[in-house]
Amino acid sequence: MDFFTIIRGRRSVRAFRPDPLSREQISAVLEAARWAPSPHGRQPWRFVVLTSPAAKMRLADAMGATWRHQLALDGQDEATIETRFRKSHERIIGAPAVVLLCLYLADLDHYPDAERQAAETTMAVQSLGCAAQNMLLAAYALGFDTGWMCAPLFCQATVRAALGLAADLHPHALITLGYAARDPVRRPRRPLEELVVHWE
Repeated sequence: MDFFTIIRGRRSVRAFRPDPLSREQISAVLEAARWAPSPHGRQPWRFVVLTSPAAKMRLADAMGATWRHQLALDGQDEATIETRFRKSHERIIGAPAVVLLCLYLADLDHYPDAERQAAETTMAVQSLGCAAQNMLLAAYALGFDTGWMCAPLFCQATVRAALGLAADLHPHALITLGYAARDPVRRPRRPLEELVVHWE
């Protein structure tokens, strides 16, 4: 596939077939992430790979308990909470592989003022998004699919505790990997004319 076919073909999959991925396939996706641009070349991301059913279940259960509580705080009724919990839980445990993307700030430059330090952190977050996009595109180019879940942002301490991660790892996203069980519904894209707000 040429590059633009890969970009347009990549889709967000929520249900996967049980077919496993090899260590080599997962490593190829992580290798693509490793080549993403980053501030000062510091590569402020670390990856946690989950393929065992027990690890995926532990993470899904821990995140699900927190999410149930948050949905209740939002005033959602019990039936809605249960449906949303079940779908999210299945997305994690049903994927052959799950990669947790963590922000790692220890190697970044440090500034005496809060404004520049905040900008440095934002650069790191942007580069983590670049690493994630490399993963999504690489997986599609290799013939399998992905889903991007940002739920860890809302329960970072819970994710760290469930997986026994160090305090300096800041969970930001889950990338689920596998072969699509069905074609997902694709959302339309805004026309370019709406997105370019200034050009001179």
